[in-house]
Amino acid sequence: MQGILVRLRGFEKSDAEAMNRWASDEDVVRWHGPPDWPASRAQQERYIERANTADSADKAFAIETLDGKLVGDCGLRKIDWKSRKAEFFITIGEKQLWDKGFGTDALRIVIRLAFDKMNLNRLWLTVLADNPRAVRCYEKCGFVREGLLRQESFVDGKYRDVHMMALLREDYDRTRGA
Repeated sequence: MQGILVRLRGFEKSDAEAMNRWASDEDVVRWHGPPDWPASRAQQERYIERANTADSADKAFAIETLDGKLVGDCGLRKIDWKSRKAEFFITIGEKQLWDKGFGTDALRIVIRLAFDKMNLNRLWLTVLADNPRAVRCYEKCGFVREGLLRQESFVDGKYRDVHMMALLREDYDRTRGA
């Protein structure tokens, strides 16, 4: 699956080294909420093995630039086929590539996959309220703030608020003229 800047692909065993580096970087994992790092390479390899299985509740992808550089991962988890909804997640692990549009492009690919191929009705996510880069990306892609979870996550020694955001199929269809 290819966008303008990135393509999404399945994971390869060789991705574990970069993913382990990201999982051990405070700047990268701080935006995920309470950290469970440092992760080991073995943990990353197990994650890759699980991501490449046919589990219908989660779909995870490696994000690479069009010239083949691994920059992050993203996907859908907690896929609820009855209610046709899933939670979106993303990490751009290469900090020098933050604010370059890679996350936005990857999200747009997943949105098309979710609504056009998987026939989902709702994508949702949570994001730390003090992560303006991520909030801006999600809003640019059509996500709407639906709620605020006050003091939901303990990060960097203090409690932080978390936004609940979602994108509905009807909003997606309206923005693309369907």
